[in-house]
Amino acid sequence: QVQLVESGGGLVQVGGSLRLSCAASGSIVRINDMGWYRQAPGTQRELVAGITRGGSTNYADSVKGRFTISRDNAKNTVYLQMNSLKPEDTAVYYCNADAVVFTSTWQTFAYWGQGTQVTVSS
Repeated sequence: QVQLVESGGGLVQVGGSLRLSCAASGSIVRINDMGWYRQAPGTQRELVAGITRGGSTNYADSVKGRFTISRDNAKNTVYLQMNSLKPEDTAVYYCNADAVVFTSTWQTFAYWGQGTQVTVSS
């Protein structure tokens, strides 16, 4: 019903920048909270940044001051601007969205993107 497609990952040197994008499509009535998570090998998936529909944001302590999350509600798209990248930022980054869909009733589901690899080389 809802698909999330991420883009913008890649290989970057320490101190560099990347911008991730995640576009949602499908039978969407409304998207509430959106967020970015990441998972490095051998670790659990962790929240990097979240944003409400109204634009309130929250960040993991490890990325505060370096990453900025934003969204375009008209485009059902969320972004993650990543600056001053460090080797420990290397991970697969996943987009998440809480979307309201209408089947026989109004329902809210959490959807995930397929992930995009971010590698920071030293």
